[in-house]
Amino acid sequence: MERRIDFYPTHELGGFRYRRGQPLPFGPTMVPNGVNFSIYSNAADSCTLVLFRKGEAEPMIEIPFLPEFKTGNVFAMVVFDLDYERIEYGYRMDGPFLPEQGHRFDRTKILSDPYAKILGGRDVWRAPPDWTNIYRHRARLLFQDFDWEDDRPPEIPFQDLVIYEMHVRGFTCHPSSGVRHPGTFAAIREKIPHLKSLGINCVELLPIAEFDEWEGSRRDANEQWLLNYWGYSTAGFMAPKAGYAATGRYGMQADELKALIKELHRNGIEVILDVVFNHTGEGNERGPTLSFRGIDNKTYYMLTPEGYYYNFAGSGNTLNCNHPVVRNLVLDCIRYWVSEYHVDGFRFDLASILGRDQNGAPLANPPLLETLAYDPVLARTKLIAEAWDAGGLYQVGSFPAYGRWAEWNGKFRDASRKFLKGDAGLVGEMAQRIQGSPDLYPHRGPTASINFVTCHDGFTLNDLVSYNNKYNEANGEENRDGANDNNSWNCGHEGETDDAEINRLRRRQIKNAMTLVMISQGVPMILMGDELGRAQRGNNNAYCQDNEISWMNWGLLETNADLFRFTQKMIAFRKAHPVLRRRSHLTHRDLVGSGYADITFHGTRPWSADWSGSSRVLAFLLCGRHVEQGDADDYVYVIMNMHWEALSVHPPALPPGTSWHVFANTGMTTPEDIHDLGAEPMLADESNILVGPRSIIVLVGRVSR
Repeated sequence: MERRIDFYPTHELGGFRYRRGQPLPFGPTMVPNGVNFSIYSNAADSCTLVLFRKGEAEPMIEIPFLPEFKTGNVFAMVVFDLDYERIEYGYRMDGPFLPEQGHRFDRTKILSDPYAKILGGRDVWRAPPDWTNIYRHRARLLFQDFDWEDDRPPEIPFQDLVIYEMHVRGFTCHPSSGVRHPGTFAAIREKIPHLKSLGINCVELLPIAEFDEWEGSRRDANEQWLLNYWGYSTAGFMAPKAGYAATGRYGMQADELKALIKELHRNGIEVILDVVFNHTGEGNERGPTLSFRGIDNKTYYMLTPEGYYYNFAGSGNTLNCNHPVVRNLVLDCIRYWVSEYHVDGFRFDLASILGRDQNGAPLANPPLLETLAYDPVLARTKLIAEAWDAGGLYQVGSFPAYGRWAEWNGKFRDASRKFLKGDAGLVGEMAQRIQGSPDLYPHRGPTASINFVTCHDGFTLNDLVSYNNKYNEANGEENRDGANDNNSWNCGHEGETDDAEINRLRRRQIKNAMTLVMISQGVPMILMGDELGRAQRGNNNAYCQDNEISWMNWGLLETNADLFRFTQKMIAFRKAHPVLRRRSHLTHRDLVGSGYADITFHGTRPWSADWSGSSRVLAFLLCGRHVEQGDADDYVYVIMNMHWEALSVHPPALPPGTSWHVFANTGMTTPEDIHDLGAEPMLADESNILVGPRSIIVLVGRVSR
């Protein structure tokens, strides 16, 4: 049988046979009888492939790339007969060490491959690090043999999503979770029934790309370790976090994550990954050399004219995302997660950085954002931007969208918090926010707005209504860290209290917040545990707290059953009413001849909204005849009274034969606070309804039965 000549090695060193490789694609690629290793560096003089037996301290061989193995600025080599599962690899790069010119080559360092699909070295969460290890984040080979069967992305329309932001470890790490492998991808599979029961159809996972939880670690006053718990400091953009896998110690983290995504899809739940392309774990000029710094510092990072690192991410360095090579790395990475892991979407951390040029100036037409928007592989992938960065660039409403990008709507969060605590002068802005912020997204539609009141970064919903001030002393930074502008209100007592009246008010405020998110046009997002009243003891920046401050206590499911029940039914209400889930902005006109505009605003009297600066009341009517597809919906009327006194409200009249029914009233205690779909009691007096202080009432207008 004739064999292709290029399957044969041309060189041998120390028993390893190799030959010139192919420059593309970058990273390791399985080829007949071997592995093609390809890595780019614009300024390196030479490169050496370093091979380890898995877990061994010293290399078993170092193979220099011969001059003829270099094509342009790409070093490429095929090494034959490697044992895929027992090999770790890295690179040494030799070149100038001229920091003032941007070059920081150091041949003594072994560097991880930016295109590594799996990394070793941090295989078990919190395993004590070996700081003497000459190669801490070890690139490994990954054989893609997972059986996806007939899996395909659910492709849920954006307007139908209900997003649940969660931390993989924190979701199941508490002893009360009752799972077999707490804090892992496998454990989330056991909790899918909870997500389905709640009504969630999309989970957004905090960073799961490989990072070092021991980065920046230190002990607190009680000698407990503070770690890099959130993971916003990437070591490997394409490698899933081994410490999040029950099988990580066996190198099976990729399969465990794929099994989770496959099972979530089987249950109709999409997966969005929180990705961090704005900086890496190498820090500033005093940080470690792990990968990019030693491969091509000047290409991968934004540098000042003096060779120092720009710090628009607030973490020591900033990736040079609009350099063509870095841009391609980001694109290759996103494509990889979509094609190999069947990921449905991405939330880009501090995404405004992705729109800066190499000197940090905002670009009018950022190539990376445009490329991601129009890439054919990503055509059905959801793209969400955190439209600000730590350098002061705030682009909520102005983020370059190309008809594709949605945004975390920070203005929805801020306005809702202020309105909920009774600040005056908010009704005009709240009218915009509940419509999907047409003032911010006039040409993009409501689905450009990801609506949230809380997220991982800040107070939980329970703490938002329990503290006026942050309490971050446990972070060891003398309470200097974390935001000071929380727009929170403690309802009359700072922190936990036995005062029954204050606790009733707090519960009402939590339900008010959930209601606001679910009845607003746009895409609702809730924070892990808010449906259970999860607390963080007033810590609004729990990035380093791998303990009960951050973990979800599943015992609260029983303690705060009324909160779970309320959230569950509010989500079901949203799903049942297409009038709440529009793709295009409301017009304020009657385009179907129903006698009602698609939306109208009201006050204590119908058709007469109070837009004055002192107003704390806003009501709105959605006409169910104005649906974009399918059969007509019910009428939905929402009355929001954030005044500290009860008010008498007169709802607008409905067409003959149609009556108002009460779906939710946050001023009532459970079970009268919310009702089952289709079983809402009829409003006794349609000419007058008493709306309690700091309460929201949701009415449904339909044909009387």
